[in-house]
Amino acid sequence: MAKEKTFEENIKELEEIVKKLESGEVPLDDAIDQFTLAMKLAKKCDERLKSAEEQINKILTDDGRLEKFEIEEEN
Repeated sequence: MAKEKTFEENIKELEEIVKKLESGEVPLDDAIDQFTLAMKLAKKCDERLKSAEEQINKILTDDGRLEKFEIEEEN
C-alpha cells in the first residue's frame, strides 16, 4: 500500500500543476485531467487544515480531558 503524501507534498504537487496550467501549453485533455487532480489535492489539503485547526483549538484540562479552547473577547 502506498504511503499517503504529506500536506507539504500535496501543496508542492498542486503548485506544480498550477504552473503547468498557467503556461497555457498543456493540451486540453491533459489540462482537464490535471485540473481534476488539482481539485482533489486542494480538497485533501483543505481537509487536513480543518483537522489541524480542530486539534489546535482543543486544550488539555487539569483532569486530562480535551476541551474546545475559546478565547473570551472583551467588549
